[in-house]
Amino acid sequence: MTKQYSQADIIATINEALDIGAAITRGYFRTPVPVDIKSDATPVTLADREAEQAIRELLRRRFPEHGILGEEQGHTEGSGGTWVIDPIDGTKSFLLGNPLFGCLVGFVQNGRVIAGGLGMPALSEKWIAGQGLPTELNGKPVRTRNCRSLEDASLLTSSPDFVSEKEYERFERVSRQVRYRRFGGDCYTYAMLAGGWCDLVIESSLYPFDYLPLVPIVEQAGGIISDWQGNPLGLDSGSQVIAAATPALHEAAMLVLS
Repeated sequence: MTKQYSQADIIATINEALDIGAAITRGYFRTPVPVDIKSDATPVTLADREAEQAIRELLRRRFPEHGILGEEQGHTEGSGGTWVIDPIDGTKSFLLGNPLFGCLVGFVQNGRVIAGGLGMPALSEKWIAGQGLPTELNGKPVRTRNCRSLEDASLLTSSPDFVSEKEYERFERVSRQVRYRRFGGDCYTYAMLAGGWCDLVIESSLYPFDYLPLVPIVEQAGGIISDWQGNPLGLDSGSQVIAAATPALHEAAMLVLS
């Protein structure tokens, strides 16, 4: 029989994993860290590898039967749930000395992301959320802004380089109707949405480890997050993600994006 763990166990481990990731990545930030180029032409650093390895070791000690999906070491099968790790989301930002890189850790069970965390090592921030609990920034609850219309919305996306020409045409249809848009931010754009500082995030070229830990952070703050077709996000989801501060804004953006 698979051992059952409480939500408190899961969230406490996410907190510890983020602390581990932060300690390692901060030690390499703005230093000449060794870097390689992966087969998909994206960079990976010694900091990425060491952080994921250390987080995996923690998870294997605490939850030996669980699966683990990590950006650098792939998917280890298991039972009872799957942990999702992105040790440095925004490795290019990390290499450029930009502080908007993050560490992502989440837990998926029965097809749902039941808890997730985002650590921002250079900003000394931790965003944590679990089902039925408020999203917290450094222990204090946060909420999305009550934005319901595109004309009142602020829109963020990491880079136009991450979308195809056809996808960008769809993105442009939405962004022409918002109050203003900005590029850049990687995983932090979703935290900015959860904290009430922006209202809409539209992205592509992502993998499940890029967004699954962010799902409860957005949802438990009052937002909506899905793929571009409006489907819930899971381990088998694709590369497109849209997050909105309110259900009404999500619906309005989807009508234009589709």
